[in-house]
Amino acid sequence: MLSYRHGFHAGNFADVLKHSLLCLTIIELKKKDKPFVYIDTHAGAGAYFLQSPFAEKTGEYRQGIGRLYPNETSHPLLDNYFDGVRSLNTDNKLSHYPGSPEFVRALIRSQDRMQLSELHGSDFAFLQERYRNERQISVAQEDGLKNLMKKLPPVQKRGLIFIDPSYEVKEDYSRVVETLAKAYRRFATGVYCLWYPVIRRETVDNLMAELAETGIRKQLRIEHCVLPDSEELGMTGSGLLLINPPWQLESQARELLPWLNDRLTDGAGTWSVDWLVPE
Repeated sequence: MLSYRHGFHAGNFADVLKHSLLCLTIIELKKKDKPFVYIDTHAGAGAYFLQSPFAEKTGEYRQGIGRLYPNETSHPLLDNYFDGVRSLNTDNKLSHYPGSPEFVRALIRSQDRMQLSELHGSDFAFLQERYRNERQISVAQEDGLKNLMKKLPPVQKRGLIFIDPSYEVKEDYSRVVETLAKAYRRFATGVYCLWYPVIRRETVDNLMAELAETGIRKQLRIEHCVLPDSEELGMTGSGLLLINPPWQLESQARELLPWLNDRLTDGAGTWSVDWLVPE
């Protein structure tokens, strides 16, 4: 199925969590001189216009980045995240929001590389045009999960694999577990970051149980819910499952999430940082 377009959801509360932690992870990877590759299995369009029919139809960004930018005060752990947002907006007016590739593009060094996959034809066309002249970035129209094994282990021997499916079909949940298990066997030292939505708690619990059963060590789970768990339709929260996370990320998340929760939910939401599987 290819009905999902991230333009409907760009800049929402889930993007704030996902991209702020992505930026922190990239910063930590840069603390070593050796190059790394960023592999994005669901890269989307690269950037999004928040006054587009997609974004305006849902208006989700207003309860996400719209609550944070532009403001005079911010959290120091969000400096690079806001630099990314600021780079696409002028005069402190929020009109565009970066996708994951754009945040990473702004942070990588000359020795680092990006490999972006996107299956949706329209989003791929935007992505390809955006990075047409970027020698560090390769773009492919493909099923990023299906073709991930071909890219592992990377020639750089260091890498961040970012997996952010739409979960518009239930098989996505089992596919990400199977893919992570295979990828880890091939590239055990890589950093893996899996995004997941919280729609029904039972589904999330099952996903976490299956991930734990893979036998993969060092699985850090970071989750933020803006609404209580519900059986109604709609996303109440989201999370990231990180394998081999940078050592500082746990403490950074514990510092950052209370701040985000206060700004995005007026303190009404919930957050958690815990090891699904320790070392």
